[in-house]
Amino acid sequence: MNQSRRRLRTAAVALAACTLGLSLVSAPAVAAESDQPLAPQSERAPESEQFSAEGVTTVGELRTVDSSLTYARDGRTQIIRHPGATYVKVHFSALRLANGDYVTVSGQDGRESYRYDGLMSRSTGSDYTTDGQSGFWAMSVDGDTAVVTLHSSRRWGGTAATIDRLWRGYDKAEISQHNFSTQSVCSTDARRDVVCYQSSHPTEFAKGNAVARLLISGGGMCTTWRVGNTNRMLTNKHCFSTQAQVSGSEMQFNYQCATCGGNNPGAGTKVSGATLYKVSTGGSSQLDYTLYSVNNFASIQGFGTLYLATTATTTGTRMYIPGHGDGSPKRLSIYEDTQGGTLCTVKNANYNTYNISYSCDTSGGNSGSPVLNGSHRVIALHHLGGCPSNQGAKAHLIYNEISSLIDNG
Repeated sequence: MNQSRRRLRTAAVALAACTLGLSLVSAPAVAAESDQPLAPQSERAPESEQFSAEGVTTVGELRTVDSSLTYARDGRTQIIRHPGATYVKVHFSALRLANGDYVTVSGQDGRESYRYDGLMSRSTGSDYTTDGQSGFWAMSVDGDTAVVTLHSSRRWGGTAATIDRLWRGYDKAEISQHNFSTQSVCSTDARRDVVCYQSSHPTEFAKGNAVARLLISGGGMCTTWRVGNTNRMLTNKHCFSTQAQVSGSEMQFNYQCATCGGNNPGAGTKVSGATLYKVSTGGSSQLDYTLYSVNNFASIQGFGTLYLATTATTTGTRMYIPGHGDGSPKRLSIYEDTQGGTLCTVKNANYNTYNISYSCDTSGGNSGSPVLNGSHRVIALHHLGGCPSNQGAKAHLIYNEISSLIDNG
């Protein structure tokens, strides 16, 4: 099987018209005498606008909407709901806010809330992403509902904000339905929530903090992580490779379950992509890396960082992989098949010029995960699946290409 088929790829497929309904409900900031829901005004965006990238797990679909916030008493809040969605990310085509006024985009449970005013400054408001068109994308909120609210003391005026598009996240069944996947869980899936190892493997647990879930342009999913002591991040080139894609993507740190097997992740901390620095090109394109930075770096510094190995690893080296396979809350691959059994090891340190191989469990969405050794240095950048030889690009070769752009400690 060639590498293009072995890649942990889950290309987007053509989708029929969505059968799940999106409800768009007008909810006044103060009680009105008579409140009638607005009729749903959304439809799936054209196929050409949907997310599609080789090697990336497709986790959502783009929809068009016709919604606005007004200064009228019954127009200050819009509740945008898609039953069963795993996240909602809304696009503002325009903001027309007076000084002191602002808009918030919040999850229904209140765990997440992002504030935007007319200045659109990350230093005074919340983070956001862009796609090269007019307006901006608010940060996604987890769950199936986004509550969009205008905050103002005014009692007069026209339209304050216009929403024209949104991304809604697929559930697990839809992710399986709309993605192709190679077999990269070798035998029994031995991955566990990272918190399961907090006591037994405290260093592995701690190193995983530097790893984030990557939401690409609203509809794709990979894994990414902080490298070195400055504002630098690594993921796969096949996850994204252009400045526009970096600017359109979110990195979600600390997206992991609070209890072992609890399926209870918190919202974590989300930042947007800032500057693209380097992608693998030419003869070394098979190293499959993208180096970039994030906005609001200070908010994620506390999660720590990882460092690249600067020399080649060896066959038989103990290894482990933290990542967001299938877009799930962060899990750790430490054992090959069963807990307390055989530890993950490098099967072939020179599988080919650019890759090492291993049988440690991965799946779509793990693309971009760091592969660490027992000394907790990154020895490879995971990017290919196909048991028994899942593969990662050799970290020391990546280091040779980006050493001038990072502080590797």
